[in-house]
Amino acid sequence: MKNPQHDHTRLPLEPNLFLMFGVTLMVVMGVASVSPAFPTIMRELGITEREVGLLISFFTVPGVLFAPVAGVLADRVGRKKILIPALFLFGAAGGACGFVHDFRLLLALRFLQGLGATSMGTLNVTIIGDLYTGRTRTSVLGYNITVLNIGTALYPAIGGALAMLGWQYPFMLPFVAIPLGVAVLFFLDSPEPETDQAFMSYIGDVFRSLGRRQAAGVFIIGVVSFLVLYGSYMTYLPILLDSKFSASSLAIGGVMFVTSFTTAVTSARAGLLAGRTSQKFMIVLGFLCYGLAMALIPFMTGLVMFVIPTALLGIGLGTSIPCIQSILVSMAPVRFRAAFLSVNSLMLRLGQTLGPLLMSGIMIVRGINGVFFTGALLSLVTVIVAVTMIGHET
Repeated sequence: MKNPQHDHTRLPLEPNLFLMFGVTLMVVMGVASVSPAFPTIMRELGITEREVGLLISFFTVPGVLFAPVAGVLADRVGRKKILIPALFLFGAAGGACGFVHDFRLLLALRFLQGLGATSMGTLNVTIIGDLYTGRTRTSVLGYNITVLNIGTALYPAIGGALAMLGWQYPFMLPFVAIPLGVAVLFFLDSPEPETDQAFMSYIGDVFRSLGRRQAAGVFIIGVVSFLVLYGSYMTYLPILLDSKFSASSLAIGGVMFVTSFTTAVTSARAGLLAGRTSQKFMIVLGFLCYGLAMALIPFMTGLVMFVIPTALLGIGLGTSIPCIQSILVSMAPVRFRAAFLSVNSLMLRLGQTLGPLLMSGIMIVRGINGVFFTGALLSLVTVIVAVTMIGHET
């Protein structure tokens, strides 16, 4: 191990942390920056509502297929040796999307971009877990979610504004991942796991940790919550705002900004809240807000009214996600932490991938309001899982 872990409650201001925040901003860019442009993309490329959802699914499916492989490699080969190529691939493939006009080629590039994002989405949390412990870890993870939601707040607005110039322009934002990869190469100094453990022994440790009841509960919560977030919210809220209120791409980005802003504000206080109540309680409270937000969306009669459900959704995300990540990080030691967390990434990617597909089927049967009512019911499932499968000590 190169560096000692920190165990203090103030946010440590150091290059390692800022680099991880940069990686986090790249992870969220892949969907948040392009979803406000979906209505424009549909018109320009002549594709349907179901087809436009594939732009999310093709980006997320590599995480389902390759996340565990990336995690094992990060444990056995080293964090930086996996993270740096991932940043370069994400930036090159993602930026190239802005230069194509064939929908099939666009999907292929989104797949390659998602392959890069697969490792990034696991390793930013893994490296933070390697660097920090205790309440400091929860606080830093909370600030990481804040950074993530600064990105999700800004990217829809930026993407919506760029889409007014042309649908291709939001896809060019990932080029910034390339200089970030260079910075990680030269400046990241994080602990690396010991690699002298026999491979089969290492795999056995991973599976024993995965078999714990609490781990299964958190994984289920991740899948279901991302079904809702990427199926109901990310894919169909922009379509609802366009079809029902004739909202511009910029206005759609503004509505989605509310969720990101409230998530950022709430998650920044995660460490403080975790010191006053249990993480289990925070997760349950968060997903009650999550479900209520989904249930309210069909009843909004004007764009301004969407402040209510989008703010509730943000509070729910900001309350629950740092606690979920902190629980997962604490369950795995550094020697197999990346592999363990990669399974969680797989589950999240599974939710991201299936969400648009599931909700497109719901839309055909029950209409667009049914998409959000289904999201509300699924959110209640996460509450039940949290109550029954997450330990009282958390």
